[in-house]
Amino acid sequence: MSIRRIDVGPRMSQIVIHGNTVYLAGQTGEGDSVAAQTKDILASIDSLLAKAGTDKTKIVQAIIWLSDMSTFAEMNKEWDAWVPQGHTPARATGEAKLAAPKYLVEIIVTAAI
Repeated sequence: MSIRRIDVGPRMSQIVIHGNTVYLAGQTGEGDSVAAQTKDILASIDSLLAKAGTDKTKIVQAIIWLSDMSTFAEMNKEWDAWVPQGHTPARATGEAKLAAPKYLVEIIVTAAI
């Protein structure tokens, strides 16, 4: 089975397709709040999934990292407005020190084609 990589960089690819599965690199966003960063990340996910030939209704798993779990409800408000009801993926959310202090949220998704 072939492996296709899209938006390949020196350290990682933004999209890897193996068979009928799409793996996205962890996405971070711009903005001064968890809500703003989450909105930005979700827009990036929509764009990357479209490049891979799929969409958010086909997400099978999401892993969300927050720099502070006290912002869980703020992130969920944006997530709930974005995720299509009836197509919610398996999901986990945890707290982690992210790559840089400016990042408040990171989201990783896996989707079907």
